[in-house]
Amino acid sequence: MQENNLASEYPLLEQIDSPSDLRKLSMEQLPTLCSELRRFLLHSLDETGGHFGSNLGVVELTVALHYAFNTPDDRLVWDVGHQCYPHKILTGRRQQMAGLRQAAGIAGFPKRSESEHDTFGVGHSSTSISAALGMSVAAKAQGLTRRVAAIIGDGALTAGMAFEALNHAGHLKADMMVVLNDNDMSISENVGGLNSYLARLLNSTLYSSVREGGKKVLEVAPPIRELVKRTEEHMKGMLTPGTLFEELGFYYVGPVDGHDVIELVKHIKQLEKRHGPSFLHIVTKKGKGFQPAEKNPTKYHAVSPGYLTQSTVAVEPVKKSPAKKSFSNIFGDWLCDMAEQEPQLFAVTPAMCEGSGMVEFSQKFSDRYIDVAIAEQHAVTLAAGMACDGLKPVVAIYSTFLQRGYDQLVHDVALQNLDVLFAIDRAGLVGADGPTHAGAYDVSFMRCIPKMVIMCPSNEDQCRKMLSTGYHYPGPAAVRYPRGSGSGITVDLALNTLEVGKGHICRQHSAAANQKIAILAFGPLLHQALIVAENLDATVVDMRFAKPLDSQLLAEVATDHQLIVTLEDSCIAGGAGSAVNETLQQLKLLKPVLNLGLPDRFIDQGNQQKLYADLGLDAKGIEQSIRDYLG
Repeated sequence: MQENNLASEYPLLEQIDSPSDLRKLSMEQLPTLCSELRRFLLHSLDETGGHFGSNLGVVELTVALHYAFNTPDDRLVWDVGHQCYPHKILTGRRQQMAGLRQAAGIAGFPKRSESEHDTFGVGHSSTSISAALGMSVAAKAQGLTRRVAAIIGDGALTAGMAFEALNHAGHLKADMMVVLNDNDMSISENVGGLNSYLARLLNSTLYSSVREGGKKVLEVAPPIRELVKRTEEHMKGMLTPGTLFEELGFYYVGPVDGHDVIELVKHIKQLEKRHGPSFLHIVTKKGKGFQPAEKNPTKYHAVSPGYLTQSTVAVEPVKKSPAKKSFSNIFGDWLCDMAEQEPQLFAVTPAMCEGSGMVEFSQKFSDRYIDVAIAEQHAVTLAAGMACDGLKPVVAIYSTFLQRGYDQLVHDVALQNLDVLFAIDRAGLVGADGPTHAGAYDVSFMRCIPKMVIMCPSNEDQCRKMLSTGYHYPGPAAVRYPRGSGSGITVDLALNTLEVGKGHICRQHSAAANQKIAILAFGPLLHQALIVAENLDATVVDMRFAKPLDSQLLAEVATDHQLIVTLEDSCIAGGAGSAVNETLQQLKLLKPVLNLGLPDRFIDQGNQQKLYADLGLDAKGIEQSIRDYLG
């Protein structure tokens, strides 16, 4: 979007390069600014793609928060962070939106190194209240009057960590605000005149003064004070959903119309005057201002470039079907096919139905589909409990989200040797979502767990076979597969299995090879290894299992080759290559080993294929690394 056109298209927005510029506007100008900001978002995301509905839904809230708070000195902490685009636009990054989620561009989530306004780096859910509480504690310890607000959605509030933080904040009586962005009607009824009236009443100076004054008067008569308190809670509980938060120690106000920017500013400023924790409950609509997204917020959670038209009044776009099935689709098809044969199969997911390819299963087998919301720890232990009493749970989870259920994986599943299959999506690099979502560590953190079986499919057909293998394996097993589509190989629809812990030689070096090199591939980089092998006349082994490792095959290969090269799309530290090193040591086969995989650093956002190429994990880079190693 050309900056020189902004003045005519967005006259107010063009004036704002920081929140201090925003605070120069009058309250009456804020609705117009919100309209401009929403139009800018629509046009910008049509060029770059990115998270869509959530950002359109928080336009008024973002404007109100930056208008009422003295940011960046006051702290705003966004939960999940996928709704931070309006925040970035208002904090000096409007012109950088053209590079959103691209290599060397701005991130799609808050990032501390990017701006002083991004107070806390985020990408996973339910962390905002804990982080904001920590900032409140820090401000008090340093004698600062800084204000802190955590902005959390009703989906993120389903995680236990959020309630742990709420409980602690109420106990500490911390000076902080929690803003609940309720956009799914999961907590409150529709906002109407009565609710708006109640919100204004409960947040008014008169109500506050009468309430606090009454408490002081009644301090001398504890029985009456308790009766009045219970009566107040009962009446508020009948009319508002805030009793729970009041019981946790928060001063609750809401529900409030989250698209009335002037009312939002008034409520926030009123709450700012209070000491102790406060809770502002607002109701918004995901995709606000773009009718197709309002009607189907799930479909418009995130969009690709060009997915929208250049108008806020648009015909719903047509999305082209991919030529190849994604690994997520392969999993979804397998899940339905296996469920037809196995009545004890139950599928569990922490709010990743669409992303994990489970929509068809959720419709066909609704009685065996369990979405636990954003609660990864609960998902894993729930599956453990199901396995204890005769069910066969399949936990569909992203690699980066399984990290949040690690203790449960160790303690509740593996230690008890329970029969749970983990279908781990988004293994390896994920592209535009960046380091918060990269599945770089699952091999390393699972490989050290006793009794775990870890499978790394090199293609779609193998993925299906490994899912069947893991399902029938009597204990904890995991199949990790990447984001996106595979090679387009024909998939055998039979529910066949593989022998656990056995690899396969795909290519054997010729007798005329000058140097006998063996490339041991774990996962989808096998295809790059085969290209390299043609140029170097090398042996290629599809290892298939990171645990248990095929030590017999490894011994045979090590005996017959001068150099072992391990190749994986996970981190080298503690990964599959490390398992090869350890096994060779145990076998007393001391051979040169070159470990190739993700380096010991966080990998930034960018195009998936280009990122792997930049890391030397495409055919050209792999071959060059081998040649450099050989000198």
